[in-house]
Formats: sequence, C-alpha cells, structure tokens
Amino acid sequence: MKFRGKMSKSVALLTALIFVLGVFAAGCGESKDTIKIGVNYELSGPVATYGTSCKNGIMLAFDEINKEGGVLGKQIEGLVQDNKSQNREARNVAEKLVSKGVVAIIGPATTGNVQAEEPFLTKSKIPLLATAATAPEVTYDEKTKKVRDYVFRVCIIDPDQSQVMSNYISDELQLKNGAIMVDKNNDYSVGLGKTFKEFFTDKGGKIVAEEGFVDTDTVFKPQLTSIAAKKPDFIYIPAYYNQVGMIIKQARELGIDLPIMGADGWDSPELVSLAGADNLAKCYFTNHYSVEDPSERIQNFVKAYEKKHGTAPDAFAALGYDAGYLMVEAIKQAGEANPQKIKDAMANIKDFEGVTGKLSFDEKHNPIKEVSIIEMMDGKQKLIKKMQPVH
Repeated sequence: MKFRGKMSKSVALLTALIFVLGVFAAGCGESKDTIKIGVNYELSGPVATYGTSCKNGIMLAFDEINKEGGVLGKQIEGLVQDNKSQNREARNVAEKLVSKGVVAIIGPATTGNVQAEEPFLTKSKIPLLATAATAPEVTYDEKTKKVRDYVFRVCIIDPDQSQVMSNYISDELQLKNGAIMVDKNNDYSVGLGKTFKEFFTDKGGKIVAEEGFVDTDTVFKPQLTSIAAKKPDFIYIPAYYNQVGMIIKQARELGIDLPIMGADGWDSPELVSLAGADNLAKCYFTNHYSVEDPSERIQNFVKAYEKKHGTAPDAFAALGYDAGYLMVEAIKQAGEANPQKIKDAMANIKDFEGVTGKLSFDEKHNPIKEVSIIEMMDGKQKLIKKMQPVH
C-alpha cells in the first residue's frame, strides 16, 4: 500500500510538471507544427483601410503557402493584432507578439507606427518587415549614418516617389509652375513635399505656392484660394486619402480645374467617395502597382484576392501579399525559424518576384523597383506607365 501511495504521488508530480512545461512552452510560442509571424496593423482608426488591406494580402499569402505545404515542413501561423492607428499601441502590440514567440513581425503600414515599434524589436533582435512605411529613416538612421539592422521594407521610398512624379510632370506633362500642399504634422507628407520641391526645381521647374494644413482640418478653401491666386499649372498634395478627398472636392467647388498630383497615400477605395468621381479627373499619383497591370502574376493575385474578399486589391493589399511571400522566402533561405538567421537571409534577398515588381534590397534595406504612375479616370485607377527612379 505504501509503495502504491508513493507511485500515486510521483505520477501526480510528474503530471503537474508536464502541465507546467506545456504552459511554459505555449507561452514561449514553441510549436512543432507552426512558425509564428506577427501581423501588426491599423485595423481600426483613421487609416484602417491601409492596415486592413495589408493584413488581407499577408493572410492570403500565408493561406496559399500553407496549402502548398508551408515552409521547412511547418505551417505559417499569422498572429494578427490591431494597433488602432496609434503609435503607442503599435509598440504595445509588438511587445505582445514577441511574448507570444513570433520569429518576425510584418507591419505596421504607416511610417510613424513602424518607428514606434522599431527600437523594441531591434533590442529584442526580431526582424521587422514594413509594407508601406515609405520614409527613408525607417531603415536608415541619418544621425548615426547606420542601417537599422533588423528593419526591411517592400515598398518604394518617398524620394523615389517624388522623383518619379517630378520627372513625369516635367517631361511628360511639360508643366513648369507648381504648388505644394502638405499636412504639417505628418512626416510622410512633409518629407514628400520637401523632396518633390528639390527634384522639380532641379529640373528647371518653379514652386510658386506652398500651403499647409493639419490632420484635424476639414475646411481647406483658404489655402486653395491662396494657391489659385498664384496661378500654378498643378498642385502636388502628398497626404493621406481621408484629407486628399476633401481637398480635391473643395478645390473643384472653387473652380480650380488644375491637375492635382499625389503619392501612395491616396490609394484607398474611400478616395472616390470622399472626392467624387468627376472631381478626380486630371488627378495622378505614384503607387506601388496597378490592378490594371496585365501581368499574369498580378492578374492571378487579383483574382485570388477578389474571390476571398469580394473587392479588387489596392496597392496595400499587394504589398502585404508580397511581404508574406518574402518573409517565408527568407525563412526558407535561413534554413530554420531563427530570428537572427531570418534577418541575415532577408538582407541577401535578390530578384524576388512579387506582384509589386522584382525586388532586391540595397545597402539600406530598401527595395530597388519601379514606380507606377496612376491616373484617375471615371473614378477608377488607370496605369499610365512605370518609371525607374535614378539612384
């Protein structure tokens, strides 16, 4: 009887130990069957369309990869979290995802939210792949002149966008006098306005008016009236769709029929409903890809996305899709789901074929790729041409 009692106690202790170890392993994100990747996006808040599209593209890629057997004999598990379009919450989400054992994080969409999580992820030595954070300082610290070792991106950078748009306006449209209107509190908007002015004036153009606004503004007619008085040939507004839509609508109401130009922040289904399809005539913006591109690779992606989500994929969805495949390619090349090895493999990616173009990383972890010029026609995006930035 004593012997059996000791055995019962031993079994109980062993069972308890196994339970504790199981909980510990789950908390550390260990799994024999899956590789956990964090998906940190703006799923609510003012730029929720960006984050939602990126997330949808990423998860579509993971679904396709898993159906083909996954990577390294394991399934990819995307852990999706909403950062609510807030910098502080983007950092909180990154901490939560790392605690769950992710080997890398994709996202957020915007520059500010990526910058909020970057110091923590670099300290934790977890690679970060940004989909739409276009500011140069995301991957490169201008103060220290050093690359941020753990940060990469799949999107074109702002200077590439502004250079291509400058060249298109000067060389193709042959417009000489421009006005610039930026969100003064948004580094993305200010940075694009600054580099556009540099490129455009270097080509012999002239900026005759510069106006600003803040993200809480809803009335833009004073700035637009001031711009119209300077008689520019066009207006460049590198800002987010929720502001741009209202600005364009109010510009047309004032009788300003000039071409209006912008950047990838314009790309949202909401732009047409905010501005009105007719008001978007003679509007152009730079983007990462076009749903109109006849490439078989792109059209296969468009069909798969439409089948799953019932709508055409915007550029943010395409960037998310590419990021999902690129991350898995880095894991494959690393040979194991080890964050340090994934980071090293990512840095050596060459000629990756994505729906937003062929991608190789330069020494600052920026992709070398073409920029698409989009014109709005009857409320729809039309691909005008692709142009390669000059480095």
